This record gives sequence, C-alpha cells and structure tokens, in this order.
Amino acid sequence: MHDIRLIRENPAAFDAGLARRGLPPRSIDLIALDERRRTTIAAAQDAQTRRNDLSKQIGQAKATKDDARATALMAEVAALKARLPELEQDERTMGVELDAALAAIPNLPAHDVPEGADEDDNRLVHERGKKPSFGFPDIREHDAIGPALGMDFETGIAIAGARFTMLRGPVARLNRALGQFMLDRLVADYGYEEVAPPVLVREEALFGTGQLPKFAEDLFRTTDDRWLIPTAEVSLTNIVRERVLAEGELPLRFAALTPCFRSEAGAAGRDTRGLIRQHQFDKVEMVSIVTPDASDDEHERMTSAAEGALEALGLPYRRMLLCTGDMGFSAARTYDLEVWLPGQGRYREISSCSTCTDFQARRMNARFRAEGGKPQFVHTLNGSGLAVGRTLVAVIENYQQEDGSVAVPTVLQPYLGGLTMLERPR
Repeated sequence: MHDIRLIRENPAAFDAGLARRGLPPRSIDLIALDERRRTTIAAAQDAQTRRNDLSKQIGQAKATKDDARATALMAEVAALKARLPELEQDERTMGVELDAALAAIPNLPAHDVPEGADEDDNRLVHERGKKPSFGFPDIREHDAIGPALGMDFETGIAIAGARFTMLRGPVARLNRALGQFMLDRLVADYGYEEVAPPVLVREEALFGTGQLPKFAEDLFRTTDDRWLIPTAEVSLTNIVRERVLAEGELPLRFAALTPCFRSEAGAAGRDTRGLIRQHQFDKVEMVSIVTPDASDDEHERMTSAAEGALEALGLPYRRMLLCTGDMGFSAARTYDLEVWLPGQGRYREISSCSTCTDFQARRMNARFRAEGGKPQFVHTLNGSGLAVGRTLVAVIENYQQEDGSVAVPTVLQPYLGGLTMLERPR
C-alpha cells in the first residue's frame, strides 16, 4: 500500500518507480483524487463550523426577540444540516476510491533491482554446488522414478482431480523428513520461532499481504468467506497486524510448515506432469518483522538460511536477483533460489525470498515505536525455506540410482531411522 502523502511530496520519484515496473504514471490522477477528497473534507469542516456558529447566533437572536433574524438563521442551519451528510458521503466515496486505487498498485522496486520484462532478464548472483555425475546414461525425471517409491499420481487425480498427488510409503516418509529437517534448522540455527498457524484466513489477512484484491482468482475460497492460504506468509505476517510494537521486540522471526493451496489459474498447460505445480503442496515459510534500517541485512540473512538448507542436502543451486518485470506484487526486491534438476537438465525455482519494505505493513497497520519516538511502519520479509514438494523432486532426481532407488542425503537419515536408500516396496 502506498502513502498518498509521500506521492504528493515526490510524484516524480513515484512515477519513476512505476516506470521501472513497466507501468504508466499515476501520480497526477491520484493527487487530483486526493485533492478533491481533501477539498470535500475541508468543506464539511467549514459547514460544521458555520452550523455551530449559527446555532449560537440563533440563541442570541431569540434572546433579543429578533424573530426575523432567528428564522433566517434557522433556515441556513437547516440547509447546512441537509448538506453535511452529502459532503460526508462524498468524502467516504472518494476515500474508498483512493484507497482502492492505491491498493491496486504494486510495491516500487529497490534501487538495485535490474530492469527487465520477464525471467529472461533476471540477474545471476552466484551458482553453488556440484552437479551430480551419473555412471549410467538413462537420467530420469522424478515422475518416472517416483511411482515405484509411492508417488501415486493416478489415485491423487481420481480422488481430487488434476494437479493433486498422493504420496505413499517411502516417498511419503521422505517428504515428511524434508519438512521436519527444514523447520528444525530454522529454529535451531537461525532463531526462528516455530508457529502452527491457521490455513484458513479472513479476507483482510490476504489484503494485508497483497494477495487481495488483485489475485483472487489464484486462491481457493470457502462458502463462509474464508480463504485457504497460498503460503504461510499470510498467517505469519498478519501476527503483527493492527499492532504497535516496541522497538526492543524486533526483530521477530517466524517459521511454519503448512500445506498451501493455489488454484494456478494462470498456469494452464504448464508443468502438468509431476509435482512441480500442484494445487496443494507443503512449504516451510520464513517471515521476519524488522525495523527499516535492518531490512536489507535481514533479506540477506533469510536468503542465506534457505541456501543453507540446499547446501546441507547437497543440492546444486543458483541465486537469481529478479528483474522488475518478474517480481511479485508486494516485493521491493526478490532473490529466487533455483535448484538443479538433472532429469529436466535445467534449474527450477525452489525458493523466493523477498523484502516488502513497509508495503505490507501499511496495509496491515503494523508499526513499531522507538523509545520516545512516534510510531513508524515496520518492514516485512518472507521467504520459502523451502518448498517441500520441489525439494522432494530435487532429491529424487539428484540422488537417483540406476536401479530406480534413491539415496537418502546424510542430513535426512536421522529423520528416517537411519535409512540410507529409498527402494521400491517388496
């Protein structure tokens, strides 16, 4: 959410930020709407002041038996009384219109975000890990290896439809181990507070993090007007909504392992095979609430936490700085981590870590107060630490064996009772 006061103070900078996003200038229209609203507010205030003053004059006229003057003054008060509700309604209407216009505009990109139209213009930051070398020629994708280990696509589709999968037996255990491993690392090594949040939320929670109103078609809605979360970012970030925190309480760091739900409305025909793009998937999410001067360092810290999980699993990956045309709605800067999938022979996104500056905080009215100071908006950050299903895909493809079994990464073996190899049930 943008602050109209800041737009009024520096309209050129606001329009320049929109231009980097590939959007037309908006400051003139927004400021004009705000001016009309402010003029209406002033007119209502003047009318109320005039009404109060006339009421006093009516009393004075009656005291001096000046009935003609009292009658004229009462007529003017009656006219003002009729006019005030109209002015107040006009102000409310313009306020709603202005808020809706501001809410539909994405966050402005940070100064170091490269300009570009799409993922082809993203910038490589670094590439780490050694791609596996296989001693056999038939390198397979996860959807060819997985069924023998319990990746049941047919039953998932039969029960729930396309883009649903049932995990059974060995692969279900591996999926559970991955989520627990990721969450344990964040809590023990990075100081995140573990949270088990609701996966059904109210509309205002999704508005606060920027999914609504613009991306309603990407979400699942229940019949009682609740929404299934597309990411635990929604639940975790809203922990601080409508609050004024003491500066000493920050930073706050939350982590959760939850199912996530996305309609994938804009993904028709994309990744229809396998686990890459599902309507329901598990994800470990990180959220940080910090002071503005700490948000850049926190962004690096959060991204490093996600990278650490990939390194511990022995998965090769690269970090990409997203360009202005590929960033999410609420983000000011986003790093994508892309894991190497040897079956596909390419990198695929497995984590996004974003700083949203005060964009979400304004929508949630989440603030902090330094000692002796005025409340300021916090900065919010979120990141995947990691997407469990895509990590499962990466482990299966990178640790595949010629006979169809999958070696278990060393760090996951304690979560699987010492199991070192996933093999098809006998």
